[in-house]
Amino acid sequence: MNTNNRSATADFILLGFSNQPQVEHIISGVVFVFYIVTLVGNTTIILVSNLDSQLHTPMYFFLSNLSFLDLCYATSIIPQMLVNLWGPTKSITYGGCVLQFFFALDFGATECLLLAVMAYDRYAAVCQPLYYTIVMHPQLCQKMVLTAWLGGLGSALILCSLTLKLPRCGHREVNNFICEMPALLKLACVYSKVIEVIVYALGVIFLLVPLSLILISYTIITQAVMRIKSTARWRKVLNTCGSHLTVVTLFYGTIIYMYMKPQNSTSEDEGKFLTLFYTIVTPTLNPLIYTLRNKDVKNAVKRILYVRKCSAKS
Repeated sequence: MNTNNRSATADFILLGFSNQPQVEHIISGVVFVFYIVTLVGNTTIILVSNLDSQLHTPMYFFLSNLSFLDLCYATSIIPQMLVNLWGPTKSITYGGCVLQFFFALDFGATECLLLAVMAYDRYAAVCQPLYYTIVMHPQLCQKMVLTAWLGGLGSALILCSLTLKLPRCGHREVNNFICEMPALLKLACVYSKVIEVIVYALGVIFLLVPLSLILISYTIITQAVMRIKSTARWRKVLNTCGSHLTVVTLFYGTIIYMYMKPQNSTSEDEGKFLTLFYTIVTPTLNPLIYTLRNKDVKNAVKRILYVRKCSAKS
């Protein structure tokens, strides 16, 4: 009994590309650069959205929450990944693996719901502009964000507890860079139909349903945009909606491909690169997509820098 308890809580070995050291050196450099960009980009959006009064709107309230999510998501994964990539050992404690697994599920599920909320916000802004401030009042925005966070928390608690209860028969080598569900399920020495059903059910709730709502929202938005005669307003709608659609495509595309496919149909190396993409690349691209395509954010940054410059001179 004691031996089983010790093996159940023993450290895990994150293999990554340990059989290809040269590839790991390249990946570690890329991951470090992307992490710095993630920290700077998302922190900038949060600060600008809060400091500039012209950005105190529902859209930027949701965007700052998305940036905070990306910061938390990346920070829960990347530092440990860099330690393993740079260090001689590839181990992670049982507690560290549990926390990484839990937070990755929590933040990922929350982002699925938050992106759907942001799509509804764009629908209200484009299709109901006269009633936008009434429909998207601050209390509703806060409740929608709170629901997204609580929904992600609930799904993470369910999946994390069920996955970690599976017997591993002493298996400790996680064939990935991080402790995530597909890799941890492969350590189990028994097949659980219950977990498979729950994973697909939650996948429908947190992936397919929000994605369907997003597609419906943008179908209606597209019909409304086609009736807009003002070129300036048409371009503004295209920029804001185009940024959100790009983020949705990157995030949902990789997550659905990773989690909704049968686990045995994805090769090990393919799974690792997909993991790198949605844990490293997506949080980095989100602030770049929103700032490069959004004049409001760029103008807000200029205003804040100008005010700071004038304050320093005085």
